[in-house]
Amino acid sequence: MQEISSIVSTSAPLLAAGRRMRRTPYTARVEAAGCRVFSIYNHMLLPEVFRGDVADYHHLKTHVQVWDVGCERQVEIQGRDAATLVQRMTCRDVSRAVPGQCLYVPLVDEHGGMVNDPVMLKFSDEHFWLSIADSDVLLWAKGLAAGLGLDVECREPAVWPLAVQGPKAETLVARLFGEEVRQIRFFRFATLAWQGHRLTVARSGWSKQGGFEIYVNDWALGERLWDACFEAGRDLEVGPGAPHNTERIEGGLLSYGNDFDNGNNPFEIGLEKYVHLDRDIDFVGRRALAAIRERGITRRIMGVFLEATELPACEQGWPVFEEERRVGEVTSASVSPAFGEGIGYAMLDRSHWNEGTALDVLVPNEGRVRARVTPLPFIAPRPS
Repeated sequence: MQEISSIVSTSAPLLAAGRRMRRTPYTARVEAAGCRVFSIYNHMLLPEVFRGDVADYHHLKTHVQVWDVGCERQVEIQGRDAATLVQRMTCRDVSRAVPGQCLYVPLVDEHGGMVNDPVMLKFSDEHFWLSIADSDVLLWAKGLAAGLGLDVECREPAVWPLAVQGPKAETLVARLFGEEVRQIRFFRFATLAWQGHRLTVARSGWSKQGGFEIYVNDWALGERLWDACFEAGRDLEVGPGAPHNTERIEGGLLSYGNDFDNGNNPFEIGLEKYVHLDRDIDFVGRRALAAIRERGITRRIMGVFLEATELPACEQGWPVFEEERRVGEVTSASVSPAFGEGIGYAMLDRSHWNEGTALDVLVPNEGRVRARVTPLPFIAPRPS
């Protein structure tokens, strides 16, 4: 498998640093830990590779990693009409959510197009966070609030999440915050004490290995918490890490801006269970999504297996063909150690959704690669 780091050389173009490319409270520690590749996410630095792509993958699945996901910005919605605004933004019914609960909430515009797919944290009926993917939600929220005349304040709070992910994550986080951590259910959060501070700790994260996200609300705590994680996790083989492309594809996690964007609706990306058109809720795009459901969709994201043991980075969509007819494009791909071949997502025409359908994918520098369609999520083979 080609490692991401192998595409970087001394002659490669560099990004110019500036205030528009923001650091996080953990960036200095990430650099010291040997981060080899960064990307930009919500105008902030996001680490991607430390040991190497394959080594990072196996470490995440075996031990525990600390991730700088300070780029996972929060849109805070607070005030008398906070619940009204949040419901107007998402096609999912959030009226039954209780304080301390997280919900995955697709946000849609007036045409039913995806604005973002954040996780909502509910603190009270008048206080919410939207933990966003890589697109501008704050201005969308402000615009809706102003246009609807709602009594609500929308802002980006000074909060920088630190994720602890992997099979040993619960043990490590419990050592820092106490045994109460073990009582936090999936997609729930609690406010816990750490060194005289109160921090929001959620059982969540962008991997399928299990873990927590700690919402640090004081820049000065960042390096202290990072160091505490590594001190407490020495015997757990704790290490630095980052959201991993191969692991998230295996787990069926879609990436806004890679696998879908504002040009896609929830039905096209498999989120129909979150489109609550049959409930008495009012949201932007309701009429548009009702019309889309009525007429049906002509394309949908599916999984694909690719007959390859090496694949380049999927920087642009890879065309998908049946013979000479183009029927879609691959949006993300990687070679999976669990499957022993390439796996990826592809936005495919309706005529080519059936499991096992044989296709060709035009991969840069590789030519045509044979592929076959599979439902999502991928089901990894059991160890022999």
